[in-house]
Amino acid sequence: MNGTSDEPPTSAVLLDNCYFSQVIFNNVEKFYVPGEDITCYYTLTQNIDPRGKDWVGIFQVGWKTTRECYTFMWAPLPGDIHRDTPVQQQICFKACYLPKDDEYYQFCYVDEDGMVRGASVPFQFRAEAEDDILVVTTQGEMEKIELQHKNLLKEKEELQASCAGLQKQNSDLQEELKNTQDNLESLRSNTENLELELNSLKKEKQHLKELDDCREAELHELKAQIQNVISDKEQLDTRLKTALDHMDQLQGEMEKIELQNKNLLKEKEELQASCAGLQKQNSDLQEELKNTQNNLESLRSNTENLELELNSLKKEKQHLKELDDCRKAELHELKAQIQNVISDKEQLDTRLKTALDHMDQLQSQVLSYEKEVENLSLMDRDKAEELEHLKEENQQLRMSRSQQQQNSNLIKELEEQKGLVRVLQARKKEADEENQKLRKQNDNLLRHLSQASSPAQTSIPASELGGLLFGNPYYAAGANLGAGAADASLRKCPMCNEVFPEDIETSQYEAHVHSHLLECPFCSETFEKSNKQVFDDHMFCHDLE
Repeated sequence: MNGTSDEPPTSAVLLDNCYFSQVIFNNVEKFYVPGEDITCYYTLTQNIDPRGKDWVGIFQVGWKTTRECYTFMWAPLPGDIHRDTPVQQQICFKACYLPKDDEYYQFCYVDEDGMVRGASVPFQFRAEAEDDILVVTTQGEMEKIELQHKNLLKEKEELQASCAGLQKQNSDLQEELKNTQDNLESLRSNTENLELELNSLKKEKQHLKELDDCREAELHELKAQIQNVISDKEQLDTRLKTALDHMDQLQGEMEKIELQNKNLLKEKEELQASCAGLQKQNSDLQEELKNTQNNLESLRSNTENLELELNSLKKEKQHLKELDDCRKAELHELKAQIQNVISDKEQLDTRLKTALDHMDQLQSQVLSYEKEVENLSLMDRDKAEELEHLKEENQQLRMSRSQQQQNSNLIKELEEQKGLVRVLQARKKEADEENQKLRKQNDNLLRHLSQASSPAQTSIPASELGGLLFGNPYYAAGANLGAGAADASLRKCPMCNEVFPEDIETSQYEAHVHSHLLECPFCSETFEKSNKQVFDDHMFCHDLE
């Protein structure tokens, strides 16, 4: 059945998955005479690249796969493979390999991948009807021939419609193939950009690793310095404990000396001499503590530098995380594009097999890129854990530093108390000046109230009001109560000047006046609520006493 002994490359690709417009068959006859050689003429367009295993086969109309060929011949290669114009080719089929029946057949060009690249119009192997031959048939045979003719015409119309549909489908598939190729080019460019970004990410990761090594070296040096400071602190604690024990002994001796002060004056002088030596020793200890403070200040500056470096490392890690998020977003978009291409592939069927194989390769590359990005995210997570470990060590360093500062705070506390006393004295002086002003205002207010209640009543000095800073509001109220029979309608609050009706009870009026005042629980002195700061300073002075 075959033109040669070699089997041609075939496939189970269906008819709808082929490219029929890449090879065009020319001068195909409607009938070929049985028993004679036939020559097949075809044109290779610029859309096909001929290869050595391409072949031309004769198929019976209605074939489904390329394995159903009746016979075939290997297609010769053109002289110029890399051409830009169509090329005319021809193949001669020997008569001994041709079909013997009168069924419809067609030529098909199949490449070495088993894909059909072109198909001819149908033809038959039988002699053409002669016009001068008289054929005598019966009525039944004539009806049978007419029925067969109608069926052939109907089949011809169906084949023509199928060819038109195939040509339209072929043009649509070529357009879709072009769009798919454009999408593949864009995917390729995106893949290249992603590779460049991954390389930059690797460089940043290497730089971050170098910075981590530098931080570890600096942390090691800092640990050594902390060990030295801890050893110095232990020595100072030992000396301080000895000094405190000695001071306790001296304090016991001082109590005994106070009991025997009159009779042991000579021993008192000796004790004063020993106290002078102790003060000198205390001054030496203060100098040592000052040196310890200087060491602590240097340690604090080193710790602050370490915190700054850790903050910069956090910012770099945050920047790397943002870059990683950008990469993930780009990979997500790339996955969505690949899913769209895969859906287009399912619609295009197996005619886009070559392009889909390339897409599969791109998808495998994207998966490898995703694995690399996952590895980078794991490394970022390890860096974050290292940063947390560094934070814990820094917290421990701060705790040890706070313990060391407790010793220095004992010395600073006295100086802060002295400064606080000076500040309080200054505030007390300002409060006294303000109290003087308020006394004057209070005197004027009482004078005004006394004039309003009775023109003949004289002004009451502030000294007669119990020594209050702002005067006794109940005194003015009592004066008004004394004159209530004469002028009860003029009863008003000395703080807010609110006028009360004449039928108000005295307890209600006193409660209203008392609501404007703050009373000191220690000395029962009263203050206006509007000057709460003066009341707070007054209470603080009691706390100092």
